[in-house]
Amino acid sequence: MAAVFLVTLYEYSPLFYIAVVFTCFIVTTGLVLGWFGWDVPVILRNSEETQFNTRVFKKQMRQVKNPFGLEITNPSIASITTGITLKTDCLEDSRLTCYWGCSVQKLYEALQKHVYCFRISTPQALEDALYSEYLYQEQYFIKKDSKEEIYCQLPRDNKIEDFGSVPRSRYPLVALLTLAHEDDREIYDIISMVSVIHIPDKTYKLSCRILYQYLLLAQGQFHDLKQLFMSANNNSPPSSNPSAEEKNADRSLLEKAGLSESEVELSEENSKDCVVCQNGSVNWVLLPCRHTCLCDGCVKYFQQCPMCRQFVQESFALCSQKEQDKDKLKTL
Repeated sequence: MAAVFLVTLYEYSPLFYIAVVFTCFIVTTGLVLGWFGWDVPVILRNSEETQFNTRVFKKQMRQVKNPFGLEITNPSIASITTGITLKTDCLEDSRLTCYWGCSVQKLYEALQKHVYCFRISTPQALEDALYSEYLYQEQYFIKKDSKEEIYCQLPRDNKIEDFGSVPRSRYPLVALLTLAHEDDREIYDIISMVSVIHIPDKTYKLSCRILYQYLLLAQGQFHDLKQLFMSANNNSPPSSNPSAEEKNADRSLLEKAGLSESEVELSEENSKDCVVCQNGSVNWVLLPCRHTCLCDGCVKYFQQCPMCRQFVQESFALCSQKEQDKDKLKTL
């Protein structure tokens, strides 16, 4: 209807038509810029500002005690032929079961069985779920709080030098930690931990590291244990840092395996100060980037991670205010 009116008006008098359009433009501009003193709400935002102003959802976390700890000692010298040294740190008597050449498909089928069929709380339960799809198994008893170093190696008569080209159907090593005594399984929510470990061989020379760690709960869930990224202090001597060539070689090998470098990033000495105010203690984890870089006072001002600029979808606190007050009293 408005278009028909404007066409008719233009046919009647072009000059009058131009004057009407110009007057409408001036009035609209005046309303937007507030020339007439009227409070007219006007929304002028781009898509980025709209996303920036969205509310960040804070997750309510439940603290769970993990009775298992596992790390690699001297990963630089580990290989399929020379073996690997694992260091355990368990709160209760446990069993470490190592499966060499474990089937990738059978392992993830076993994790699904833990959810839907039966609980993997013992080495025998995992062995039944794997249908013996591994090359060699060895088991060790771990004493409580012993922090033992366990040397694991394939028997020399196996004569295995590599597990083929990427993508592989077998993981070099899968380590299972379970509680040794049945009474302890009723105390902890976490009843076992599965660690997938890469060990360099003749074909695939990516440095030794833990690729994945899964915490298996008594209720039937399992969770992928992820590393938190904090701002690092460059206090280590230059000789301990890997060269640029080694970093580039590892990055190319990771891309071939379909892994991102952040998923298997090596742990570094981390700073505990907020990256914004440099005063408060770091306490908030931002998701999905997993950067731990903000204190309680600064987290409410950021909808984007100050480290990587990714929009924050969720966040959670590492410690409650009561726990922080207790820590302050201990330091006094």
